[in-house]
Amino acid sequence: MGEMAAGIAHELNQPLAAIANYASAAGRLAALQARGSTDTDGELPLALTQIGEQALRAGEIIRTLRALAQNRQTQREFVDVNELVEEVLRFARSDLRLNEVQIITEFGVGLPLALLDRIQIQQVLLNLLRNAIEALAVKPRERRVVQIRTSCDDTQRLLIEVTDDGPGASEDLVTRMFDPFFTTKETGTGLGLAISRTIVRAHRGEIYHRAVSTGGASFVVELPGPSGSGE
Repeated sequence: MGEMAAGIAHELNQPLAAIANYASAAGRLAALQARGSTDTDGELPLALTQIGEQALRAGEIIRTLRALAQNRQTQREFVDVNELVEEVLRFARSDLRLNEVQIITEFGVGLPLALLDRIQIQQVLLNLLRNAIEALAVKPRERRVVQIRTSCDDTQRLLIEVTDDGPGASEDLVTRMFDPFFTTKETGTGLGLAISRTIVRAHRGEIYHRAVSTGGASFVVELPGPSGSGE
């Protein structure tokens, strides 16, 4: 019960935080428009649209967690992982802008589709992206860069790699980072990576940390292609 409650809190935090950010921005934009400013044309409708999208996303997360708790079949579909990454970046746009983080994408060409639960894998990637953003807080603004790369190996397994140039992780941290309730953050639940690993393994995939020679951290989500996917 405690683990499920903490998991729900963790998963819902991201869309709810985005809603709060967009609502605050919408309030400022409305005030500027009331004073006759024309510099905000088009921005207020965008903020309101994002609030609606994130609210719907929070509902989807609740439904997915309910299905997991009741051991129901999750909804899987064939997904283009490049499109999936682009969707995640749209969800994270406010966090990236607020923290002045630049994204560099390197999309593989001609990748096979993956049979997966779109919402669950989005949550995994959002968690990795959020961790990368937090790790870059100690860096100067001009060095806050996250690279996301998609590729396919010789066995047709799909790879999504999220790399940051933050302080990196010690050897002790690497061995424990996927343990439930282990966290180095004052307000962390210690469930983000643990839940992510559970989700990825349920897709017959794997998630792991890879050392970066220049420092920082790199996390790889490895998923089977269409021939290797299944329940």
